[in-house]
Amino acid sequence: MIRILKEAETNRGEIFAREDPVDSVEEPVRAILAQVKARGDEALKEYTKAFDGVELTSLEVGPGAVDEGFRSADPLLVEILYRAAERIAAFHQHQVRNSFLVNEEDGILMGQKVLPLARVGLYVPGGTAAYPSSVLMNCIPAKLAGVKEICMVTPPGKNGKIPPNILAAARICGVDRVFRVGGAQAVAALAYGTESIPKVDKIVGPGKQFVAEAKKQVFGQVGIDMVAGPSEILVIADGKCRPEIVAADLLSQAEHDPNASAVLVTDSAALAEAVQAAVEEQLPKLLRKDIARASIDRNGKIIVAQSLDTAVEIANEIAPEHLELCVEQPFDYLDKIQNAGSVFLGRNCPEALGDYFAGPNHTLPTSGTARFSSPLSVDDFVKKMQYTYYTKRALEKAQMSVSNFAKKEGLTGHARSVDIRFDPAFAEETP
Repeated sequence: MIRILKEAETNRGEIFAREDPVDSVEEPVRAILAQVKARGDEALKEYTKAFDGVELTSLEVGPGAVDEGFRSADPLLVEILYRAAERIAAFHQHQVRNSFLVNEEDGILMGQKVLPLARVGLYVPGGTAAYPSSVLMNCIPAKLAGVKEICMVTPPGKNGKIPPNILAAARICGVDRVFRVGGAQAVAALAYGTESIPKVDKIVGPGKQFVAEAKKQVFGQVGIDMVAGPSEILVIADGKCRPEIVAADLLSQAEHDPNASAVLVTDSAALAEAVQAAVEEQLPKLLRKDIARASIDRNGKIIVAQSLDTAVEIANEIAPEHLELCVEQPFDYLDKIQNAGSVFLGRNCPEALGDYFAGPNHTLPTSGTARFSSPLSVDDFVKKMQYTYYTKRALEKAQMSVSNFAKKEGLTGHARSVDIRFDPAFAEETP
C-alpha cells in the first residue's frame, strides 16, 4: 500500500529518499563491452542467442523488411504516429539554433557555427517495453538538427524480427538504418563499431539497468544523452482534485518499472487518504499490476504538506522527471518550479499526454538530475564550433593586455606568441 507521510512529522531523509536498484551490473557490462570491442559481430550474435534466444545470420533489417513492418503495423497506430510526429516536430522546430557572427569592433570577427552530429545511435527498448513513442521522441529532434545518419538498435523478438509498430515509427520519422540487437552489447556496437554496425558520435534513448550502465561506461568514447534511472512522477494536488484521477496518474508511472517512483504531495489530509484507497482499488485492474504493485510498495508515497507552497519546495528538492500541478491556478505556481524534467499544468493534463502526443520530449532527466540537466532536445544533436579573426592592427591594440595577462599566469610562451608578431626581426607583412 502507498504510504502516507506527514511532512511536519517526518524526517527529511524519508521524504526525499529514492530507492535505487541494489545490484551492481558494472562488471558484467564491462565484460560485454570488451567482448564486442574485440570480436564485433561474432560477439553480438552470441549475446543475442544467449539473452534473446534468437540465432541471427544478419544483424541489419533491410529497407524491404522495414517497409513490410510498416505495412503490417496497426493502421490506427500508424495514423496516430503520423499525427504525433507532426506535433513533436512542430514543438522541437523552435529549438533549432542558428550560427552567429559578431563584428562590433574594426578588424575583429568572432562567431559560432552550429554543426549537426554526423551519425547518431538510437537505442529502442524491446520485450515488454517496446515503445514506438521512443523512436519518435529521439529521432525527430535529430532530424531537425540535421544529423546525417541515424542508426537504430533494438532487441529482436523470439521470431528474430522487430515488432511492426517499431518499424512503422522508424519509417515515419526517418531512421536510416535498423539493427536487431539490444542490451549492453548494442551500446558497445554503437560506441566501437563492428563489421555490420557503424560507430556513432552519440547514443541516445532509454534502456534498463544494463543499457544505462553501458552508456555510462562508453561515455567519452562517444557522447550520450543521459544515464536515465527509473521513471518518476510527482503530483502536487489541492483538496479539490478527484482522488480517482490522481491515483490513475500515479499508477501511470508505477506500471513502468518495479523501481519507478510515484509521489503525491498535497495540502489535504482527506485527499491523501482518498488517493491511498483509490490506488488500492485501481491497481489490481492494471495489465502490469505486479510491476505497479512492486513500485507502489517500494517507492510510492503520499506527503501531506502544510501548504501548496511547501509542496512546491518539496518538489524542487526532489527534482522529479515528471511533475503534475493539479491545482486550481497552476500558472500561479509555474514560476516557483525550479527543478523538474517536464511540467504538466492543470487538472486536464495527465503525464501520459506528454509521453505520446503533446509535442515536448518524453526523454527526461531522472533521479534528481533535473537540478542540472534538461529534456532531450535538438541541442543534443548538434555541436558548436567557435572562431575568431583579428587583423594585425586589432591584435596590436590587444597585445599588451594579452601579453601581460599571460605573464601574470606564468605562461611566458603564451605571451611570446603574441609579442613575436611585433618584433621587427620576425614580423610578417600581413594586414
